[in-house]
Amino acid sequence: MKLSVLSNSLGHLPLRQALEFFSQRGVQEIEIGCGGYPGKDHCDPDLLLKDASALKEFKSAFADYGLKISALSCHGNPVHPDPDTAAEFHRQFEQAVFLAEQLEVRRVVGFSGCPGGSPVDRQPNWVVYPWPPEFTQTLDYQWNEVLIPYWSRTAEFAQSHGVDRIALEMHPGFCVYNPETLLKLRGAAGPVIGANLDPSHLFWQGMDLMQVIRYLGEAIHFFHAKDTALDALNTARNGVLDWKPFDDPSKRAWVFRTVGYGHDAKVWKDIMISLRMAGYDGPISIEHEDGLMTSKEGLEKAIQFLQEVMLFEPVS
Repeated sequence: MKLSVLSNSLGHLPLRQALEFFSQRGVQEIEIGCGGYPGKDHCDPDLLLKDASALKEFKSAFADYGLKISALSCHGNPVHPDPDTAAEFHRQFEQAVFLAEQLEVRRVVGFSGCPGGSPVDRQPNWVVYPWPPEFTQTLDYQWNEVLIPYWSRTAEFAQSHGVDRIALEMHPGFCVYNPETLLKLRGAAGPVIGANLDPSHLFWQGMDLMQVIRYLGEAIHFFHAKDTALDALNTARNGVLDWKPFDDPSKRAWVFRTVGYGHDAKVWKDIMISLRMAGYDGPISIEHEDGLMTSKEGLEKAIQFLQEVMLFEPVS
């Protein structure tokens, strides 16, 4: 395994300054945001793909600090029901694939996206219940007329440019939000589609990560190290589906936490063992979204924690 970090958590710093911070603390690889919701703080494909000197300097920055790129991150909604919004998210994803080809990076991380409920909708419609019957009709439209055709084409396009792992984060609000929906899309669009396994979204949905890992197996293309803490009182009152903003965690059913602050070391050690048993020995990439810690403190604590629980040496 390799310790990686999604660089956006230090997006306020210049690239070289962020890389120096990570290198000094023992990080081995970097996941770079290059479009979509993560933004382009450290990497703008539109610039790098048309400026050879800028691309050379970008590559040199990583080499100078002894770091490799674990993945390009371009989380968006390329099947958004508004055609202009969908087209821009798709364009950015294509640019990420073109850049990955130039950087010899085989992984691009993103979201499945969520269409509208019908061809005339202009807002996404996330359906997680089969009744009334129009919900089932919506799911049929979303999956068979939009999602599967889109990702089948996009997987073929990515593979033709050297990207053989599209790692989709199972994220509520999008059609792929759990292992079952991930494997459904993978079964239809092919093995280029796989999971960016982020435990934080699965913890609050009530899943057992060890069972999830064994279930997904070779479909795991990438791994985000992010934790979640559930508030027992708020969950007991209102359940885990929570629309309230993250800026007042005392009122929420759950909040994202730095690894080790939602679940203890034993859970995370079991996760690492389960990943190895499932055949995944790739990057473990920290995504900092803990609203109770600064990015610096959260990253430092996560790095130290993972250095204790990860398995760095291959089995002889």
